[in-house]
Amino acid sequence: MAVKERVGLVVSDKMDKTVVVAVENRSPHPKYGKIVVRTKRYKAHDEENQCNEGDRVRIRESRPLSRTKRWTVTQIIGKASES
Repeated sequence: MAVKERVGLVVSDKMDKTVVVAVENRSPHPKYGKIVVRTKRYKAHDEENQCNEGDRVRIRESRPLSRTKRWTVTQIIGKASES
């Protein structure tokens, strides 16, 4: 079975060892054809607290780590620009 992976943006890093990652899904509307953007938020495990808000990350599905946490951060693709 293939391992599920998603790429998204960290929208919250306020919890300890957990980040909230928003993943955008752009797909055409089945009837009208307009591109519809749907956003899903995943709670992901971040062991070293490396992720900050605004980072682009890759997450991978894992065993349940808590009531809502079923993903782990595997890679930080891009850091948020420090401004």
